[in-house]
Amino acid sequence: MAKKDITHKTKRPSLWVRAQEIKAQKNIGIHLVADFWYGKIIESEDGIRKILIETVKKSNCKPLEISIHKFQPQGITGVILLEESHIAIHSWPEFNYLAVDIFTCGDKAMPEKALEYLKREFQPKKIRIKRIKRGII
Repeated sequence: MAKKDITHKTKRPSLWVRAQEIKAQKNIGIHLVADFWYGKIIESEDGIRKILIETVKKSNCKPLEISIHKFQPQGITGVILLEESHIAIHSWPEFNYLAVDIFTCGDKAMPEKALEYLKREFQPKKIRIKRIKRGII
């Protein structure tokens, strides 16, 4: 089965974010780090790919490249690079645990909406979330 190309060519402007915009928002990006326990475990590369692509749509970001690795005998890691940074999912089925990493920048990105989608998709019984403001000025 051929992989669907979801990437497109982009160039980062020489001044990606103007200094006055950074000063107005007080930070460059938001990094959500979440621990999900006792939720749905997905071991399918196609399943994780679909979830990552939908997560990017919910975050209002633009995908650049996706990479998924299935471990033996179990576990999966999926990372999608974004124009705005990245979203990653790492599973440890033997511990009923999923690590989620959502790092976005720019004023149009909606990392919280991406996290809400992942919570609905994986339905964890226990969640820990850390919200980090990156590049604080």
